[in-house]
Amino acid sequence: MQKNTFNLNNCDICPVKCKTDRSSKEGYCNSKGLKIAKFYLHPFEEPCISYKNGSGTIFFCGCNLKCVFCQNYDVSRNLTGKEITVQDLANIFKKLEDMGAENINLVNPTHLIPYIIEAFEIYKPKIPIVYNSSGYESISSLEKIDKYIDIYLPDIKFFDKDISKRYTNKENYFDIASKAVEFMVNKTLNFNGEKMLSGTIVRHLILPLCTNDSIEILNWFSKYKDYAYLSLMCQYTPFGDIKNYPELNRKITQREYDKVLGKALELNIKNVFVQDKKSANEEFIPKWDF
Repeated sequence: MQKNTFNLNNCDICPVKCKTDRSSKEGYCNSKGLKIAKFYLHPFEEPCISYKNGSGTIFFCGCNLKCVFCQNYDVSRNLTGKEITVQDLANIFKKLEDMGAENINLVNPTHLIPYIIEAFEIYKPKIPIVYNSSGYESISSLEKIDKYIDIYLPDIKFFDKDISKRYTNKENYFDIASKAVEFMVNKTLNFNGEKMLSGTIVRHLILPLCTNDSIEILNWFSKYKDYAYLSLMCQYTPFGDIKNYPELNRKITQREYDKVLGKALELNIKNVFVQDKKSANEEFIPKWDF
């Protein structure tokens, strides 16, 4: 097996660079080794990702961003899930492929890149690989996993430093994530009919009282509008640890969503996925039953 060059004993895989010895304790990401909360055929991604049979989605435990409103809070804080080996992960790739998955969808893989690469060295599926992340990525780590990835599905969550600091304690979020997306959009857009085979979809979740921040993100994204897709999400549902954030204790309004969507149309962003407001519902949050 080919060895990768990460140093988990002094971890610097992600922009946090916590320098934790993850062979003996959890890093900032609340993670040591591989742990997952669920894998299944997920029908609720963008239509070109879920397509007909569903996206072969693997939810990894732990997170290096830790948004207070995380809709997968128990997973991102490593409060649920099951520890697995690299061989187990390779077996899951194969099982999802055999189940008819349209792709392998790695949800929140950032802090586990070394293990995921090892699993791909054991078994590389013949279907597209989706890298589904918060956008808070180290370019050096992305460069190491890039050859295994067909589709990037990053978030761009915040533009304003005060907002990102309030909700993640990281005022450098946009500086880091925008550079990561700049790397990701080099993937050539390629479709087979309505199914995406390669390329990048940039997701943005509109938050209550944050439409001006969303518009700044659209202004930034517009330079990539011919090279990547935008997914404009209205699914925010109050969740996570938001007791000290009263502004987050409601869903966004139709007026808020229409304001941001209107800006996307004004900027002539044609490669855009939109959501129905009915998607802002806890019913769409997976049950962690692995």
